[in-house]
Amino acid sequence: MTDQSAPLRIDKWLWYARFFKSRALASRMVSSGRLRIDGDAVSKPHRHVQVGQTLIFPQGEVTRTIEVRALATRRGPATEAQALYHDLDPPQKKDKSSDKLIIPAFEVRDAGSGRPTKRDRRLSDALKQNL
Repeated sequence: MTDQSAPLRIDKWLWYARFFKSRALASRMVSSGRLRIDGDAVSKPHRHVQVGQTLIFPQGEVTRTIEVRALATRRGPATEAQALYHDLDPPQKKDKSSDKLIIPAFEVRDAGSGRPTKRDRRLSDALKQNL
């Protein structure tokens, strides 16, 4: 950890806190303009972050809301990185049942019935267009 009064670049802090695998990825996300510091949109990776500020940014399919608790001098282990922030909106565990692909009844084939014929495929395509 470093002197808490000295500001740190936002791209470095996101990388130190292990939100991104590389500093280049963190910098690219900040440059996209999708990061907010205390509600203000940020598009410059050299913008400084300080203790007590709130960060909102997308990470994959989840929007993260983070409060900065400390600044660091290096990218240390995960336990050290977790001490740098407090997650104000922890990501919820996804329900595995909602990830299942729903297959229409007309596409289900009996085991051992072989590949569909050209006619079967055309009928299936016609039914898909009518859905």
